[in-house]
Amino acid sequence: MTVGGGYDVEKVREDFPILHRPMAGDRPLVYLDNANTSQKPSAVIETIAEHYAWHNANVARAMHQLGAEATAAFEGARDKVAAFVNAPSRDEIVFTKNASEALNLVANTFRNAVGDLEIRPGDEIVTTQIEHHSNIVPWQLLAQRTGATLRWFGATDEGRLDLSNLDELINARTRIVTVTWISNMLGSVSPLAAIIERAHAVGAIVVVDAAQAVPQIPVDLTALGADIVVFTGHKMLGPTGIGVLWGRKSLLEELPPFLGGGEMIETVTMEGSTYAPPPAKFEAGTPPIAQAIGLGAAVDYLTALGMANVAAHEREITAYALGRLAEVGGVTIVGPREAVDRGGAVSFTVDGVHPHDVSQLLDSYGIAVRAGHHCARPAHQRFGVQATTRASFYLYTTTAEIDALVEGIERTQQYFKVV
Repeated sequence: MTVGGGYDVEKVREDFPILHRPMAGDRPLVYLDNANTSQKPSAVIETIAEHYAWHNANVARAMHQLGAEATAAFEGARDKVAAFVNAPSRDEIVFTKNASEALNLVANTFRNAVGDLEIRPGDEIVTTQIEHHSNIVPWQLLAQRTGATLRWFGATDEGRLDLSNLDELINARTRIVTVTWISNMLGSVSPLAAIIERAHAVGAIVVVDAAQAVPQIPVDLTALGADIVVFTGHKMLGPTGIGVLWGRKSLLEELPPFLGGGEMIETVTMEGSTYAPPPAKFEAGTPPIAQAIGLGAAVDYLTALGMANVAAHEREITAYALGRLAEVGGVTIVGPREAVDRGGAVSFTVDGVHPHDVSQLLDSYGIAVRAGHHCARPAHQRFGVQATTRASFYLYTTTAEIDALVEGIERTQQYFKVV
């Protein structure tokens, strides 16, 4: 299976050891939970092992060869990430624990900001009804602590953002607009250009949750025009424990630190302290060194494949999955049903069967999916469902795996005698 003159999917699968692990009585693993976390190629696993085996030391502190090697690899990963998303400057790349921590970092620094960036009573923060909880709760807390008001875009029946009230919702009182790029539940792609244009017209700052976008599509932060973008390593073939916050340099310079200690300082006296410039200002303490280096290896792997090829495969496999699922009676897709402007996460319900039971039965067939509200409960409430089953695809997903999913759903329906 070759994608649009791009890569050979079967050959790519050889790079992922876990995809060859037998499951559920020697059934092949069908891994369809990539919006939750992706699997890791051997290149990433080996890079992390090599670092711990041969180069392990703390960074920016140790004045010896191992320290220099670790620091070079860690900062080299920052260079790789900056190039991967076309950030204007490597110094705009801040390493965090994950995208959730990055969003909390932003919300908390705005809580403590002074001057023009201070959030005051009467100010408004705008988000959307389809966000991951990590892009809702930090802003709820910020609003509660500052007296600001949280407002949000709704969703259309198709599962896309409803921008019919764009000019009313983003207005002169709006200070921050924070929006997902690709929904982790619905798979819908947000119309960022229109949102960013309107937000900047009223002087608001735009924060983008790109946790699902950066793994799936080519990203150019210079062209995007947002002010802050966050994403995470473990959804893009990298290890857990490493996330990225990109921020416009002038904004990062103006925002206060989030945590204190380690390399985030410039000078410290008992009377007070001054802080290092970004990104160090936001990287207190020992950073996730091996994780960042592993993320650098993941970036190398994705770059070699070509993100245009990855995006093409994602579109093709998602279109195939939507078509196959539409053939199954009693299955309802929650979200866009066409593979246009869509990511590779497909949530669905099966008439007469609870999503958790669907997931459990599929797991007994060696098929890994997710069930629940996927940290997007408000979106589920919008569509009148308590939970869904979600299958999510990535660069190593095959049509045979989609066929196995459909067969597994049909067997589940037969098990529960709903067909």
